[in-house]
Amino acid sequence: MADRVVLFADDANVYNGARRAFFDPRTDHYTLGNYDPCRLANLIVDRRTPALRHRELTDVRIYTGRPDPYRQPVRAAEHDKLASVRQAAGATVIARPLRYLNGKGQQKGVDVAMAIDIVTMAIDGLYDVGLVASTDTDLKPALEYIVRKCPQAHVEVLGWRSPLYQGHVPSSGVNR
Repeated sequence: MADRVVLFADDANVYNGARRAFFDPRTDHYTLGNYDPCRLANLIVDRRTPALRHRELTDVRIYTGRPDPYRQPVRAAEHDKLASVRQAAGATVIARPLRYLNGKGQQKGVDVAMAIDIVTMAIDGLYDVGLVASTDTDLKPALEYIVRKCPQAHVEVLGWRSPLYQGHVPSSGVNR
């Protein structure tokens, strides 16, 4: 029987990590760093080692902040178009409205929504392997809970690494 795999991706975290790892965010075009979450998930699932059981991708879940269409109509339209493309490819897009402080939009609730899904889907037995694409340490308590309470679920944390990236990729500190 195949292990059911679900990718949980913090969209902004993955995009910004790719920009830092592979491009110069100050000079390279902002589209460089975009990624296809379904292709990324399939690539990871298909690159399993012989020691791992067969894996089957069952869901790709993208967590993102959605710009307010009244404050940022162009960005909101771009966000919605990308979300539609991803949904047509088979991904589930979970969008939380951006919160605005001093005119600047900030993601709020994205990590919480992702953490709740990671935990509840493990409890409900909806995946055997959860691929968490984020280096956000706010997810650590959710991962620790799964290690303690959901022995049937296995979680792997994904992040970008390249010779170009000078920053530190934080360890989740969760082993399993």
